[in-house]
Amino acid sequence: MAEALAHKTIQFELVSSECVLVSEPAVMVVVPGAAGEFGVLPDHAPLLSSIRPGVVAVYLPSGDVKKVFVAGGFADVNGKLCSVLAEEAVLVSALDRAEIQENLKQLNEELKSVQGDDLKAAHIQRHMAVAQAKLAAAA
Repeated sequence: MAEALAHKTIQFELVSSECVLVSEPAVMVVVPGAAGEFGVLPDHAPLLSSIRPGVVAVYLPSGDVKKVFVAGGFADVNGKLCSVLAEEAVLVSALDRAEIQENLKQLNEELKSVQGDDLKAAHIQRHMAVAQAKLAAAA
């Protein structure tokens, strides 16, 4: 019985505006939901959740774990499919800490220059939060 469970999978698809980044069977998927991380296993109950910036971990039948940073989006789950529609997605292995740190520095400078403009400040702060989540994922 345990052997049959070990081979049971759920189809996982991660789609960004640019492309389908991942489309393969998974044993389990861990998603950074807005209310906290949640795990998805085969035969999961239907679920729709917004996603906060963080790492989606895809546990493959081979035992490998594929990690993908997402900047936000939505997860749609049913018993056979877990779809993540991401605003931005990149493999964690492709994140460059130095580049992210430079981006954060530039965003800090931009934030200082828009004092008094709450709308622009909020937009920059959102980008800063994503960059800080990327930096944490790249650690």
